[in-house]
Amino acid sequence: MNPPVLYIVVPCYNEEAVLPVTSGMFREKLRQLTAAGKIAEESRVLFVNDGSKDRTWEIIQDLNRQDEHFQGIAQSRNRGHQNAVLAGLMEAMDRCDITISIDCDGQDDLNAMDAMVDAYLDGCEIVYGVRAKRDTDSAFKRATAQGFYRFLNFMGAEVVYNHADYRLMSARALREFAKFKEVNLYLRGMVPLVGFKSTCVYYDRHERLAGKSHYPLRKMLGLAFDGVTSLSVKPIRMITTIGLVISVLSFLGIIWALITAFTGRSVAGWASTACIVCFMGGIQAMFLGVIGEYIGKIYMETKARPRYIIAERTEGMAEKDAQ
Repeated sequence: MNPPVLYIVVPCYNEEAVLPVTSGMFREKLRQLTAAGKIAEESRVLFVNDGSKDRTWEIIQDLNRQDEHFQGIAQSRNRGHQNAVLAGLMEAMDRCDITISIDCDGQDDLNAMDAMVDAYLDGCEIVYGVRAKRDTDSAFKRATAQGFYRFLNFMGAEVVYNHADYRLMSARALREFAKFKEVNLYLRGMVPLVGFKSTCVYYDRHERLAGKSHYPLRKMLGLAFDGVTSLSVKPIRMITTIGLVISVLSFLGIIWALITAFTGRSVAGWASTACIVCFMGGIQAMFLGVIGEYIGKIYMETKARPRYIIAERTEGMAEKDAQ
């Protein structure tokens, strides 16, 4: 059996500070895996430029001119991390046997790729890179991240605990994954839906090597909300249940109010009335907001807009497409 062709898919957004550092690390890992006979010489590193505003794309082009093992594609505009990862996976799908998606910042341990490839050779189609611990995170980020994974599982979404987007997927799994047509992407929740034999590889995460994170709290909360509403309808069902409970309590309250009025024991009280009105108004606004979020996603899905558009390819990629 010939060793598999591996494409390391690396999404990049404004990474001119860290890319010159981590690109050499990716290339060295390819060399090590090739020397060990685990992957084929045709394996490549595929950078996906997600509409960067700095010199990221120029650096990728320079890397490609220096070494054919570096290849790249550039999106027509910034479309977000999840769409960039998807673009790279779909671009690599017909060129390789396996892909490994990984961020550009150097935080994920590259040595975990050895165990991922070994798991694939043992028959796994999907291998999840899972953080063994979160010592490098602040107490706030650690608590919110772990709470989010538990919340997703509670909501009925199938996610791998402490797994982000560091994973191996075979070409077979990618071909099946390509049939998922969602516009609202949450890959770490969608990939488990593909099925096939899978396993986890545990690793320690490091500090970012250079540059700054492009995932502030605002974006993390947006991704979390997308994950819940894209993978689960449980919030809608919870709203229905809470609505029924409130309706029953309101009905009982009406009966109590009527009995009090008929027995002459009623006392005018603006405070209780105001509390009830505010409570009901708040509940209704919250419910409408959650329902509106689902309607908004339905609206975006029905448009069926492209999830990514490739504007440019490095020379090696373009030549292969022309053949």
